[in-house]
Amino acid sequence: MNEEASALGGIGGSAGGADPGQGVGFEVLARRGEARRGRLHTAHGVVETPAFVGVGTQATVKSVDPERVRDAGTQVLFANTYHLYLRPGAERVAAHGGVHRFMGWDYPIMTDSGGFQVFSLGASIEHGVGKVASIFPGEDAPRAAAAAATAPRLSAAGGSMVEVGETEVRFRSHVDGSLHVFTPEVSVRVQRLLGADVMLAFDECTSPLHDEAYTRRSSDRTHRWAERCLATFEAEPARHGYPQLLFGVVQGGAFEGLRRESARLIGAMPFGGMAVGGNLGRTHADMHRVLEWAVPELPDALARHLLGIGDVPSVLAAVARGIDTFDCVAPTRNARNGGALARVDDDGRPLPNFRLNLRNARFADDLRPIEADCGCPTCRRFSRGYLRHLLKADEPLGPQLITVHNLAFMARFMAEVRAGLEADAFGDVVERWLGHLPEAKLAATV
Repeated sequence: MNEEASALGGIGGSAGGADPGQGVGFEVLARRGEARRGRLHTAHGVVETPAFVGVGTQATVKSVDPERVRDAGTQVLFANTYHLYLRPGAERVAAHGGVHRFMGWDYPIMTDSGGFQVFSLGASIEHGVGKVASIFPGEDAPRAAAAAATAPRLSAAGGSMVEVGETEVRFRSHVDGSLHVFTPEVSVRVQRLLGADVMLAFDECTSPLHDEAYTRRSSDRTHRWAERCLATFEAEPARHGYPQLLFGVVQGGAFEGLRRESARLIGAMPFGGMAVGGNLGRTHADMHRVLEWAVPELPDALARHLLGIGDVPSVLAAVARGIDTFDCVAPTRNARNGGALARVDDDGRPLPNFRLNLRNARFADDLRPIEADCGCPTCRRFSRGYLRHLLKADEPLGPQLITVHNLAFMARFMAEVRAGLEADAFGDVVERWLGHLPEAKLAATV
């Protein structure tokens, strides 16, 4: 390891910054331009970064036993505060000793704040955009002009299920329609009960279709909520006998002034790490610019997480801009629909979207594994033809096996990224993965 820089990062004290005595914080091991090879130290182990964070929304990666998730190379999981608050309830999770014991995963866990659900139940419905489908509306079918500069409000069935106010968010449960209120204080208390290693401050996630005026009001509100989150984090001790980190969330949409301002303000607060969230623009190029505006304003010594991004080109572009960790539902959600991650097609040519649709008829008699060079349990034992049969027969084993492969694919990909950074060969990694995609390759060039 070429250790060009090595130091536990963070701001000391009980606000969630690095505390070497308790073994939590971030360590930069090597730098290649803005890209970093590092380690995120948590109470439940070390995360080698850059790293992909698997999503276990309901305290589970759907259909897959935690041991198999770990065997696939997954280092850290991301659970959903909103969902666990509604069902089974944070107190029930806490009674098990926290989310790690509840779900049988004795490794690092992150939880979101519930802020993304404000978006997904509100503006996401109103604007028809989301983190997986149509996150970049400028790269899809034409959409309506920018939305009116108003906050989401509760409406009748089929409309917004959220009302955003200055001090709180009111929302209706997607489970039973009951009315609930979230505040920064509630979010932090719920996450203390859940006991994740990394918590996120409560924020409002704006849509790519929100205008600058609304985005400014929303971003300012997020900054005020961040201060309330920190105050509650200080006042509410950890519940399960180990330290937790609280990450601040940078908002500001795809507006340069707002992003830079948010990054400076959140970066100056005593958080234990940083996350970049919200509207990342209408195109991948917009996302690259958002990172170029925000990341240089953030504390160098803290870990940086990019919320909701996990495709190969975006990960490489974000690593090149100084991001350390990423979460995204796409690898596991696509698996449940027959989408298997792979680098090359049958003819050896790289796949432009890194995915095979195993439901296609061409795989019915295919005796090969998903990837010949993959050592995951799925590829060691099962053929594409068998996986297609399971999918067509609606057998749960099919999505489970493809999920294991996709997690292993992401773990292998991230290990290659880390090795490239260690060997000062990140450019070679970019060429191998994106050489067939000139624009994506250029975007990931350090």
